[in-house]
Amino acid sequence: MDSRLQGWNLIQQDVKCHTGKTSIVITFFSNDGELVYCNDAGGLLQELGCIHSPEKLRLFVGSSKFCLKAVLLQNGNINPLIPIVHSVNMKETYENTDLLLKAIRYPKYGWKICEDIKIVRLLPGMKSGHTKLCCFLC
Repeated sequence: MDSRLQGWNLIQQDVKCHTGKTSIVITFFSNDGELVYCNDAGGLLQELGCIHSPEKLRLFVGSSKFCLKAVLLQNGNINPLIPIVHSVNMKETYENTDLLLKAIRYPKYGWKICEDIKIVRLLPGMKSGHTKLCCFLC
């Protein structure tokens, strides 16, 4: 794969792509209807050779109109992000976001959450829409 990307000049010549752990990594993921999620984030991080400490990781939850996803970001941008949730047909609703957090067992790990403004509005249970201000007092 890396030779094809290098042939198209999409990556530098000294970059190596590694795809050998696909069969091992796939065992850490589950499929529940429209949601594909990591069922053991600690085990996945250990398999990838990352140190799992919640204070060094951030959970980024992002969404578009019909796509919901979450990745783990490591402080310092040294290591790449780790996708742990993806759904193509789930809308950005409180129920779907709650399902996402329960699927990855968020309370067990306790990562800090980074997200776009739409998800910030959904987490406390506010209705979705195109509101200017997410605070009910404003």
